[in-house]
Amino acid sequence: MPNEVLVVIGAGGMGVAASRRVGAGKTVLLGEYDETTLNAAALALRDEGQQVHAQVVDISSRESVRALARMAADLGPVRQVIHTAGLSPAQASVESILRVDLLGTAFILDEFAQVITMGGAGVVISSMSGHLVAPPSYEVERQLALTPADELLALPAADAAAFATAGHAYSFSKRANQLRVRAASAGWGARGARINSISPGVISTKMGQQELASPAGAGMRAMVEASGAGRLGSPDDIAAAAEFLLSDGASFITGTDLLVDGGVVAAVSTGRIDLSNLRG
Repeated sequence: MPNEVLVVIGAGGMGVAASRRVGAGKTVLLGEYDETTLNAAALALRDEGQQVHAQVVDISSRESVRALARMAADLGPVRQVIHTAGLSPAQASVESILRVDLLGTAFILDEFAQVITMGGAGVVISSMSGHLVAPPSYEVERQLALTPADELLALPAADAAAFATAGHAYSFSKRANQLRVRAASAGWGARGARINSISPGVISTKMGQQELASPAGAGMRAMVEASGAGRLGSPDDIAAAAEFLLSDGASFITGTDLLVDGGVVAAVSTGRIDLSNLRG
């Protein structure tokens, strides 16, 4: 009988940490856009004794995501899916963020809902930034949650021209991720599976360090200093949360978002820090 399959999409710091935390005894399918990053992560995990298959994937392409999902199903029963891939404001344009962070996540939710096994579970990495912006109208939130994935970027609210900066597009996309996970929980539930999202705070990954070095970095550091934890998060903080949400201990949790931000959103929502001062 084949091993259960763990799919990890994104071979950066969070993806590798999650593979290490959850992948023991499973067949791990690691998907990543950058082939060099993919091969290095797969080699490191194999050297640690994990059974790893590697596949280049472009999550902004439904066909590419579908191929990854089919490959996973061919390897064995798909028990767990962890989606960590994405672009940050310091890395990409508005258009690229909308294609990858918004559309790509919708494709993953769709395609892996077709192959997840009974009793399986998935986790999508969103962001605390989705909690720090004013929510769109009720009608726009319904559109973001329920519009077929292939039509998402045709929504007026998702028009690249509607966003002044890449940061605005990023926050919008991450809020949409939370909404689509909520909506997707019904389809995953029909297969006897669960799906949740995690909203990390400022995490010390390569991407996180790029953001800290960007013009937004001073504001991010101020938020961290005002938070209850008072520190940057680590990839393993997120991996531990993912491990819980994927476990039987979370069997009654689906369609929700878990903030793993060290208390930044709490600090903002209770007035300990004023975002308007940070945005200048």
